[in-house]
Amino acid sequence: MRYRFSISAILLLMTGLGSACAPTAGETFQQDPPPLEIPAKDQFREWQILETRTGRDVSFEALTSLLLSAEVVYLGEEHRNRSHIEAALRVLQALDAKERRPVLAMEMFAWDGQVGLDRYVTTASGTREQFLRESRWEENWGGAYDDYEPLITFARDRRLAVLALNPPRHLVRRVAKAGLRQALADAEMNLYGLQGERFPDDPIYREKIFHQVQLCHGGLPEEAYQRMYEASVFRDEGMAKTIVEHLPVAESGPNVRPGPIVSYTGGGHIQYGLPVPKRVVRRAGNQVRHVTIYLTAYDAARTQEIKELLRESIADYLWLTPVGAEGVPKRCR
Repeated sequence: MRYRFSISAILLLMTGLGSACAPTAGETFQQDPPPLEIPAKDQFREWQILETRTGRDVSFEALTSLLLSAEVVYLGEEHRNRSHIEAALRVLQALDAKERRPVLAMEMFAWDGQVGLDRYVTTASGTREQFLRESRWEENWGGAYDDYEPLITFARDRRLAVLALNPPRHLVRRVAKAGLRQALADAEMNLYGLQGERFPDDPIYREKIFHQVQLCHGGLPEEAYQRMYEASVFRDEGMAKTIVEHLPVAESGPNVRPGPIVSYTGGGHIQYGLPVPKRVVRRAGNQVRHVTIYLTAYDAARTQEIKELLRESIADYLWLTPVGAEGVPKRCR
């Protein structure tokens, strides 16, 4: 398969904002699945949830019951598709209705904005403009905050914790420019406890995921690809570090159960259980119960691609949504 990275995702990666994901290690919820049943073309529909191991429909209520047993729920979006924000809100609302206190973890915020993020979601004071400034939105993600505001608004209304998943953008760019070894020697890395961190190479990740970057952007020097790869690993390892540091989720009160962490990132970060889920499992000692949900726009012209996503088990579940305002994402082939 040669189209897992959209063109926009590749460009984000090259500026330190994109990335991607091998089969999930750690605990699973079921064993010995029945044979995969690929639905017929006319059986796909918007808002359908499919279990990739079987190809069967799963109701949202059944999915919610499963999520109650998870410590981490990974949602992988297509950027700028508001239907994917709606799907994430449905998950958060369902967990809240079951008297859970989910922790929202977002790729769109970086560690150097965590203080501003905490202040905004835990207090009623502070303006939207002040929040964006203190959370360093423009420096780390940029673009329309409106796309993601519903998630922050829900967290603020319910007083839910929100985690900034990403290392600061300028540090990611430093890795992309100088390479991981040289970048880690910078004293600023130690502010975030990174100089003693491991960033293990993963041949499966390199071959199955990052190889797509080379396919989509041929002609660059080999050292440029290597630095891009190292920047991608740096981001994914950093996001895994953030998640593991907040496990287990703290108790919330006598009548409310804690967690799970709901990780909301681009879909590339959860593909095939890589790169973030597998790194979380490694860091946590192979004892993390998690579920991966890959959100993708449904269009009748994409039927064959959706079938391939099921055959390859892109995630535990494939959630088909309406197409976003910008249309079906273009794929690198």
